Amino acid sequence: MDGVLIDSTPSVERVWHAWALSHGLDPVRVAAQAHGRRSIETIRAVAPHLDAARENVIVEEMEIADKAGVTALPGAADMLRSLPPDRFAIVTSATRPLAVARLGYANIPVPASIVTADDVVHGKPSPEPFLKGADLLGFAPAECLVFEDTPAGIAAARAAGMQVVALQTTYPVQQLQSADAIIPSLACVTTVRGAVFLDLNLDPVCPGK
Repeated sequence: MDGVLIDSTPSVERVWHAWALSHGLDPVRVAAQAHGRRSIETIRAVAPHLDAARENVIVEEMEIADKAGVTALPGAADMLRSLPPDRFAIVTSATRPLAVARLGYANIPVPASIVTADDVVHGKPSPEPFLKGADLLGFAPAECLVFEDTPAGIAAARAAGMQVVALQTTYPVQQLQSADAIIPSLACVTTVRGAVFLDLNLDPVCPGK
């Protein structure tokens, strides 16, 4: 969701910087840990001395309240409209309340199938979130294609046995090399519906605008 469908980077950076400073932590290091991971796992990694469950609630409330600059990324809305509703799922490290809030801020409908931080025991880079997404759709992992923007998400897709396309929206291309393909944004994807199959054509050199 974040970094694939929605640009929430300004909000993420603001929230994690403020939270880190409130606990005397390095805000740059904390924010770098936060992208593509569940908030509770970020908190456990950077501040093991804190009550992670309590702090997770605080961070979630801060993130839901901070909606400035949360917008749909290029091509996101068009691509989702081009897909049959039963052929895609959103698999996000955000909690369900945060996911619903951010999708609303970006004017993207909540899909029929969605896996959030609340639905898994282990978040990305564990394969569990993507395996649950495949199960919701009724497809085998090898039949699924993942769009991701973070190294943790790419690792999760790989561990789930799925192909993965990386988007250059959050991390430099050098950190996305383990993906099967790299594109600027979903604006570089064209969907073609066949009688049986769904083809996604990728343009790796499109401007992504």
